Amino acid sequence: MTVLSVRPSRQSRPTRPGQPTSLRAPGLDWLLLLAALGLVVLGTLLVWSATSTRADLTGDDPDAYLRKQLVNVAIGLVLMVAVLATDHRWVRILAPVAYLASVAGLVMVLVAGSTINGSRSWIQLGGMSIQPSELAKLAVVIGMALVVAERTERRWGRRVGSLEVLAMLAIAGVPAVLILLQPDLGTMLVLSATVFGVLAVAGAGRRWLLGLTLGAVVGAAGAVAMGVLKPYQVDRFMAFTNPGLDPRGAGYNTEQARIAVGNGGLFGQGLFGGSQTRSGFVPEQHTDFIFTVAGEELGLVGAGVLIALVAVVVWRALAISAAAGDLFGRVAAAGIACWWGFQAFQNIGMCLGIMPVTGVPLPFVSYGGSSMFAGMLALGLLQNIHLRSPRGPLSR
Repeated sequence: MTVLSVRPSRQSRPTRPGQPTSLRAPGLDWLLLLAALGLVVLGTLLVWSATSTRADLTGDDPDAYLRKQLVNVAIGLVLMVAVLATDHRWVRILAPVAYLASVAGLVMVLVAGSTINGSRSWIQLGGMSIQPSELAKLAVVIGMALVVAERTERRWGRRVGSLEVLAMLAIAGVPAVLILLQPDLGTMLVLSATVFGVLAVAGAGRRWLLGLTLGAVVGAAGAVAMGVLKPYQVDRFMAFTNPGLDPRGAGYNTEQARIAVGNGGLFGQGLFGGSQTRSGFVPEQHTDFIFTVAGEELGLVGAGVLIALVAVVVWRALAISAAAGDLFGRVAAAGIACWWGFQAFQNIGMCLGIMPVTGVPLPFVSYGGSSMFAGMLALGLLQNIHLRSPRGPLSR
């Protein structure tokens, strides 16, 4: 596994907004953009297929969720362009505002949020539901990147020390506690993996990484022992270790998901033709279990294409991180790659029965405005970092 170096150099010295820069703009990372848009198009089709025959969801309008997802995509594209067009140095200045806004959203959820599937994670704004924890993932990444960049770029050649690590953990800790109170275990797992990845890329010592790993194991065991987790969450983990334990209860989602994926064979049953999908046997199929639609209707080949597109998106994020011209961009891009990579693995893994059911969306593919907005904002930030890079990743 390649470890990205984040030791600052004189070429990475931050400049002030409005100060001229001689960095050559290498152009957009088209491979990243096309792969992400490919996932968006494929996901929109899969959402349409998963909901077109579900009268209980659509109110006898088979195109209802197609239109909703297209609106989500349109808003997301506007957000992506807005971040892409913003000067990279202003992104750093506005990072604290974005972080505080995400924390305020998480607090608002606990005060006046809506409970769906046992988790108090949504805020109702008119006819739209917003999940602040999705946006908090990006806010934590840029917040941690800003902390390590501000503290180390002022001291040339200085490695990331304990004070920087503690400050980064404090930035991540506030949203983490608020998310745990909802409780949203799936988002908490993704956030934990993302924070660990950011710390590793930023240069935290091995003792810190090992200590955090051991602390996470002890904390998880303590949470189970003290009854912090809700019964349905414990049942999901028990069903993961033994799928046949409760096939009509906690293990039902995983069992039906595996049946749907298995039905696809090599080339699938055809888009809009999946028997499990059209019968509505897989719960939450347009959101958490969207991969099962790809497996059943597009088969191994189509599902493989989807996974390949996810791999390209994560790869390009890491390449942008390696070529970034400043420490903030380097750490932020790597954090986004960790976030997308682990969340995709978790989502696809629970559809295949190799990960416990935790209810996280597949980036750019699952239905949902909050997930799409966060993903598009992160995509815009990656392109922004790439544009301000002294050398384009594709030109190496």
